[in-house]
Amino acid sequence: MSVSAQKTSHFQSVKVKKKINQTIVTIILLLGSVLILSPVWWMFATSVKDMGEIMQYPPTFIPNEWNWSNYIETWKAAPFTRYLFNTFLITIFVVLGNVLSNSFIAYGFAKIRFKGRNFLFAVVLATMMIPGFVTMIPHYVIFSKLGWLNTYLPLIVPAFFGSAFNIFLIRQFFLTIPNELIEAAKIDGASHFRIWYTIMLPLAKPAIAMVAIFSFNGAWNDFLGPLLYVNDESLYTLQIGLQVFKGQLATQWNYLMAGSLLVLLPVIVLFFIFQRYFIEGMNLTAGSKG
Repeated sequence: MSVSAQKTSHFQSVKVKKKINQTIVTIILLLGSVLILSPVWWMFATSVKDMGEIMQYPPTFIPNEWNWSNYIETWKAAPFTRYLFNTFLITIFVVLGNVLSNSFIAYGFAKIRFKGRNFLFAVVLATMMIPGFVTMIPHYVIFSKLGWLNTYLPLIVPAFFGSAFNIFLIRQFFLTIPNELIEAAKIDGASHFRIWYTIMLPLAKPAIAMVAIFSFNGAWNDFLGPLLYVNDESLYTLQIGLQVFKGQLATQWNYLMAGSLLVLLPVIVLFFIFQRYFIEGMNLTAGSKG
């Protein structure tokens, strides 16, 4: 009886320790969530305040009056419907270009054996060490010579030529897919293009979704690119359009925060829709499950 009682007390102490650890982890996660979400709440609270309450001291964490009309006034302050269409147009082509080009190049590095493959892949990875600001002026000069200024071509065309990080990400995923599938497809007479399109892309959905999310977020939130290459107001994107609320003497913070939340909303919705693929894409061994 004493042995069984000792075993029972041991199991109970283990359960108590597990519960304590789970409680500590839960508290840490809650504190981290509050820390991360507090700026978002502050942005939302500012978006429904009037300027008088925004400027008062001490600041109010919860608005005294909820001015939901700020969102309507924000949308009416500039042709944001046109800016939304422009941003969607650029983003769709950028996502499409990144998914197609990076996956096709990654397939070549992962599944096609050719002389100098490893060296070329190392060169591609080395380009990630070049800061974007170094190539900004050469890119601008090239696009100017091509007559692409004040068009969307400088923002869209580079997406169809691959990105080192995305190529690396998809290549690592492709490496987990068995080569026997490739050999079987070749025996059936499939070309590399057909293998890439009908076999590799469906099996690499998590990695493709991850690249698509990153590309969407980058193109949707891009401010510097449209600022450099677009001069016509009818071609402005949402990020450029938000600058209408920033004046030389004062900034309409409530409208600016309302517009920023409206711009942020599609990115949040997209992440929640594809979060399963995003999490799977972080695990580069998920491709072996196909």
